[in-house]
Amino acid sequence: MDEARTRLAGMLGVDADELSFGPSTTQNTYVLAQAFRAWLPEGAAIVVTDQDHEANSGPWRRLEASGMKIREWRVDPGTGHLDPCALAPLLDGAALVCFPHCSNVVGEINDVAAIAGMAHDAGAVVCVDGVSYAPHGFPDVGAMGADIYLFSAYKTYGPHQGIMVMRRALGEALPNQGHFFNDGDPTKRFAPAGPDHAQVAACAGMADYVDALFESMGGRTPDQAERARAVHDAMQAREEALLQPLLEFLVGRNDVRLIGPRDARSRAPTVGVLAERPGADLAAALAPMGIMAGGGDFYAVRPLQAMGIDPAHGVLRLSFTHYTSQDEVSRLITALDRVL
Repeated sequence: MDEARTRLAGMLGVDADELSFGPSTTQNTYVLAQAFRAWLPEGAAIVVTDQDHEANSGPWRRLEASGMKIREWRVDPGTGHLDPCALAPLLDGAALVCFPHCSNVVGEINDVAAIAGMAHDAGAVVCVDGVSYAPHGFPDVGAMGADIYLFSAYKTYGPHQGIMVMRRALGEALPNQGHFFNDGDPTKRFAPAGPDHAQVAACAGMADYVDALFESMGGRTPDQAERARAVHDAMQAREEALLQPLLEFLVGRNDVRLIGPRDARSRAPTVGVLAERPGADLAAALAPMGIMAGGGDFYAVRPLQAMGIDPAHGVLRLSFTHYTSQDEVSRLITALDRVL
């Protein structure tokens, strides 16, 4: 368990005692919200977005019932883009800014470092949901400047655990949410229950995987952060090359709406597609062709509604990562052409 914590923290560019494990990112966020509820003064302003997965939106919005003021940073209804210029007027007096590194339906990669800089200049704490970004390369959280960064191990080639980075100064300031006798241990202060021992230990396998990929690239360095950065960059370069042909195929059609950016360099390979047929129907039609996709709202009801999409109709979501092959993407495009 200590090995998993130490190695993952090294990959993320933070200290080992700044990393916590929990049963899921959703539950980690809920516990975190309870800590902020007790810490922030009544009337404190919290900025949330309508681009988020509900796990990084709902727990913060519920704090309105405890006297907090919720301000919504809204997406462009046509593109789903979060414009930092629209954030600026929301920061006056804000105590906390919560946003996604990457939306699970829009796919656009938000500039965490720039947004965190804006928020910090205004005196706000920054909480980033990295669940849909981390599968495409572990981020250097230390360099980005986020005070809190959350993601899910089961989406990053590990077991079902939620992983939360909280920088030390904030972790010490927030009230303890664990057992009273664990108050002095920063790795246990935001874990109300005991740890999932086997799953935490198994998270070391995620570091093994990154190291194996790094060595397969011919790399030679003992520095965990350098290895993670090299693998991150290689993963993203591979995914961009795979993704661009799919984006061009979708943009070239007049019977679908591509959600999010058209340039693979500015997004993750998580692609939402709106068509006349419901997303779930399209996913079901693709399955007999050997294509595994999903259809629905993907817990992203607010982003879909903000873009004028009926969540009940839903979108088709296509997603892949670095180990997908060019042949598989070609098969996907052929199958989509037939289905559409």
